[in-house]
Amino acid sequence: MYSLLRGISYPCESLTLSTLSADHVKKPAGTRRPSFLASNTLQFHVSDDVGIVTPAVQCPSPNQDERPAGAVPELLVIHGISLPPGKFGGDYIEALFTNTLDPQQHPYFREIADLKVSAHLLLRRDGALLQFVPLTRRAWHAGDSKFRGRSCCNDYSIGIELEGTDDEAYTDQQYQRLPVLIHAIIRAYPQISARQIAGHCDIAPGRKSDPGPAFDWLRLYDGLAANSSPGKST
Repeated sequence: MYSLLRGISYPCESLTLSTLSADHVKKPAGTRRPSFLASNTLQFHVSDDVGIVTPAVQCPSPNQDERPAGAVPELLVIHGISLPPGKFGGDYIEALFTNTLDPQQHPYFREIADLKVSAHLLLRRDGALLQFVPLTRRAWHAGDSKFRGRSCCNDYSIGIELEGTDDEAYTDQQYQRLPVLIHAIIRAYPQISARQIAGHCDIAPGRKSDPGPAFDWLRLYDGLAANSSPGKST
């Protein structure tokens, strides 16, 4: 099944557990999918038993597997990504994470088309949220990594990609939605706290630089504090 919107077929379905197979994700990259989840609604819910975030568009990635026995989410890793580098829009990120990236679309894609990578979530610049891997499962986002002396961060982390670059400011919509999303994740997985949030650059120093100097960590923590105040709904 494909989601139908404005007469165009899209490979990513709104929350439907029956779509958690990537077999149907065959649409060629390059067509901008409307951001129909970029509304003013600032509420997220995480089902802790299956790890699905609502509202999120489900784009199941084949690049996932079970976490090791006994492992639960204990760390949030913030990433930054843009495809092609420095360009925003289109569905190239979805194509990369679903192994459907066409190497002929851009010279850079020939370098990365064979990678088998994913993240749990992607927060676009307009605030639209996509989910590629249930939070209960292991996404392939961190690579060779270590957090406070503990290696293999993929085993116990949740990866959140922000559409952006190291040196271009992230958007107001991303800073509005990210703290609310994080609070929803923390409610579902209380082993995570504000002290258990790191950048990809922190867990893979020298190898990775994202989300980069452009990401305002103080603004994130201000948002986390504001959204945890009495009367705030997340």
